[in-house]
Amino acid sequence: MDILKRISAYKAESEKLAWTGTFKEYIERLRKDPAPAMTAHARVYEMIESYGVTDESGQKKYKFFEQEIFGLDRAVERLVEEYFHSAARRLDVRKRILLLMGPVSGGKSTIVTMLKRGLEQFSRTERGAVYAIKGCPMHEEPLHLIPNELRAEAEKELGVRIEGNLCPSCQMRLRTEYANDIENVLVERVLISEESRVGIGTFSPSDPKSQDIADLTGSIDFSTITEYGSESDPRAYRFDGELNKANRGLMEFQEMLKCDEKFLWNLLSLTQEGNFKAGRFALISADELIVAHTNETEYKAFISNKKNEALQSRMIVMPIPYNLKVSEEEKIYAKLISQSDMKHIHISPHALRAAAIFSILTRLKETKKQGMDLLKKMHMYDGEEVEGYKEADLKEMQNEYIEEGMSGIDPRYVINRISSALIKQDLQCINALDVLRALKEGMDQHPSITKEEREKYLNFISFARKEYDNLAKKEVQKAFVYSFEESARTLFENYLDNIESYCNWSKIKDPLTGEEMDPDERLMRSIEEQIGISENAKKAFREEILIRISSYSRKGKKFDYSSHDRLREAIEKKLFTDLKDIVKITTSTKTPDEKQLKRINEVTSRLIDDHGYCPVCANELMRYVGSLLNR
Repeated sequence: MDILKRISAYKAESEKLAWTGTFKEYIERLRKDPAPAMTAHARVYEMIESYGVTDESGQKKYKFFEQEIFGLDRAVERLVEEYFHSAARRLDVRKRILLLMGPVSGGKSTIVTMLKRGLEQFSRTERGAVYAIKGCPMHEEPLHLIPNELRAEAEKELGVRIEGNLCPSCQMRLRTEYANDIENVLVERVLISEESRVGIGTFSPSDPKSQDIADLTGSIDFSTITEYGSESDPRAYRFDGELNKANRGLMEFQEMLKCDEKFLWNLLSLTQEGNFKAGRFALISADELIVAHTNETEYKAFISNKKNEALQSRMIVMPIPYNLKVSEEEKIYAKLISQSDMKHIHISPHALRAAAIFSILTRLKETKKQGMDLLKKMHMYDGEEVEGYKEADLKEMQNEYIEEGMSGIDPRYVINRISSALIKQDLQCINALDVLRALKEGMDQHPSITKEEREKYLNFISFARKEYDNLAKKEVQKAFVYSFEESARTLFENYLDNIESYCNWSKIKDPLTGEEMDPDERLMRSIEEQIGISENAKKAFREEILIRISSYSRKGKKFDYSSHDRLREAIEKKLFTDLKDIVKITTSTKTPDEKQLKRINEVTSRLIDDHGYCPVCANELMRYVGSLLNR
């Protein structure tokens, strides 16, 4: 890419988007497409929808959030449907402050930042175009020029709704500059931009003694008082507060409940009536989505104060919990590491997964469901099948605790510990053991962990280590079996032949001699025992496989090695069991013979070529798995 050409093209594109015309011309545009007159809430919802929506098992997934927000599909669906969608349809929730409440580093700020960036991009599209009275400090909707008495007719003719009144500045300019000639008032297209303070405002609490309400509502321009003679003259007032500049878009209140009470009083009228008080003027109209974020502790302190009841009733509280899916947690860490300058250090497969397993275990709550422990629950939450439990059990667990995910280890702590492992000198690669060691060493430095929690978390690190041990053995077992897929399929077909003969009370023919024999019970049990199928359960399991084969056949599909997850797992474990002694010998002997050395090199190459390992971590994995098997 030629960066200078790209900059030039971007500049030309921005200039092409510019439009200036009269109010009369703006009305003609609305006749063709009333979309530019949509409310701020509708604009945000349309922006989210424009990226696309998918439906997976009855749950909506919004592509807009996919690149930055991981594992919060249920929270995001509720946020979009219950707030943005309802507010876009002018239901009463648009008169509420959206308060995102959740634990630290849970994604609240990221969601708000995404909404701001999304609005900026959407305003550059035809559907998201925003038009304002030219020169208005609040980028006002031009339809406010229409007198109240004529609005009902205008709404019917244009198919729009008109809410709000001209700001004091535009009222004066209409009289002085345009002599009340509404038709010729100039209108321009504006691009929403946080940097240019158009359609996006951000308020952050600071020392109450030094922070002024003018930060929100604007202030008197004392340098012009002598020229215009009155504080109530709009020309002597700066309409540059965050509430002024956020008009037509989004107003973010960072850590809202830390704000001084007097700053929040302005929101009472703004949320319910769509206006606020500033200076010596009548109420000023504003169309903006107010979104705030806070943590659970601050929120509980806020609602316990009876003086806050009026504001509390004007809030929609959306819990934003921690992610509870291991695979999604991995994506969070991968994203944060990709933003650093440490990309040259190789991260071994399953290293981030081990950290994610630890994190998720700290966030889950023990279920009352019989036979279900935290590890099984973790696997089910991540979309894996757990024997004896169904989809209904998963949904029941997800609805068991409202507060699940609102506590536990936050991603920042984990990424801090991974960073400490990455930054060590002369390191080419880090593996799961390095990451788990770093997490363990950092426990004493975590300021908010109690002694009881520390013991529990250390136990979770042990769980994560055991899970990694299983993953490591499975990885080597796949790499170690020569022509793995071919060997697996041969064993798979052999097993199917035998269970078919067993269930049909028939003989099986030897492929070499043609001799008829009884089904090989020893072979079948050696495979089934790998996944804990008992003697009493073997018949039901074999019949289930045959039913599955029949079902596939009716649908015209081929039942193959990958069609049944548990059977595939049994086949893999059986193959590895048969080769376990070879693995132990080749990884532990100091002087392997030529044949053994060749095998080690083949396995190492397969780990590097097919499984994402580098030479360093591939050799470390081989030694580690060898030590596990020799215990």
